[in-house]
Amino acid sequence: FWPLMYGARLVVAKPEGHKDPAYLSALIQEHRITTLHFVPSMLSAFLDQAPPEVGDCLQRVFCSGEALPARSVHRFRERFAKVELHNLYGPTEAAIDVTAWNCCLDETDGLIPENVIPIGKPIDNIQLYILDADGQPCPVGVAGELHIAGVGVARGYLNQPELTAEKFIKNPFSPALNGVMYRTGDLARYLPGGDIEYLGRNDFQVKLRGFR
Repeated sequence: FWPLMYGARLVVAKPEGHKDPAYLSALIQEHRITTLHFVPSMLSAFLDQAPPEVGDCLQRVFCSGEALPARSVHRFRERFAKVELHNLYGPTEAAIDVTAWNCCLDETDGLIPENVIPIGKPIDNIQLYILDADGQPCPVGVAGELHIAGVGVARGYLNQPELTAEKFIKNPFSPALNGVMYRTGDLARYLPGGDIEYLGRNDFQVKLRGFR
């Protein structure tokens, strides 16, 4: 919906073109593309071959679907110093992205540990809770399971009532009688400035190129 909201033009790569960094680089320069979206593994492959000239038109890159490694952020900033890089987080069950972090912020007041790439803070109309095994909020710096509430949260899984009951639970922090929150299965912790760091999974789920 971004192009529709802002009157932009959407350029669609050829089938399987996203796997060819050289093709993508040429496409970006040919059409003067300003905004890209990558899963982090694709960004890493793109950085291996993308020439610095790509940054002449590129303004911002969004990453989501996998954990974004600090090494990729450092490489990106070295290659494209004037281009914004944003780290997004969110599962399908919450209409995809629910947090955002600008990786190009230089002023963090020492609140972000070195080589930690936060997922940021919740976007508008979304509430996040990091809870312990008893469902109580975790203090800053303590790992817990990330829970999502708000307008983007789904009603449940189609024709899977047991899984829905397990993952979509009553939200005890909401005044709404029918308020629910989604148990992500993701481990996270609050950083001192209020941003969130993704730590991994509390089960054996694996993501490959953004797919579970």
